[in-house]
Amino acid sequence: MQEADLRGVFKTLLYIIAIYYIVKFLARLFLPVIAKKVVEKATQQFQEQAQQQQQNAQDNYNSSAKSDKPRETKKVGEYIDYEEID
Repeated sequence: MQEADLRGVFKTLLYIIAIYYIVKFLARLFLPVIAKKVVEKATQQFQEQAQQQQQNAQDNYNSSAKSDKPRETKKVGEYIDYEEID
């Protein structure tokens, strides 16, 4: 059975601390760039979606305006003529 010596413990702690600071340094370098790209992509997708919805609304408006059939009025029910009885 192997026992952990004091040098091994310090070496492991040194590696953990070194990895922590390396990751922290790299995150400070690359996180703003990555965040900026994500925001730009989301903005682009939002603009494309808004443009597509606007185009669809315009197409629907044009197709309804060009229809040859006159618009049918809303039918509520049958008309009944009442007569007074004396």
